[in-house]
Amino acid sequence: MKQIKILLLATLLLGCKKEEPIETPPPQCNCGIIANDGITGSCYWLEITSDCSGNKKQFCFDQSVWMDAHPGEHFCVTNESGW
Repeated sequence: MKQIKILLLATLLLGCKKEEPIETPPPQCNCGIIANDGITGSCYWLEITSDCSGNKKQFCFDQSVWMDAHPGEHFCVTNESGW
């Protein structure tokens, strides 16, 4: 009986794999949270807070992009490297 317990314990210890920690990818510096939006003349703008620097910047978009983007949502600016 003692040998069975030892064998069972050894099997459990050797059979367990150590889980690797999940690495989170670094933030994309051309992305952030939409802080505000508006229209000035022909500019449909979104004010976005950068994931990397925390700085806010306004960007003009066409109306279809602007209509689908809302304050509080995560958004990436494809032609920008960061701000």
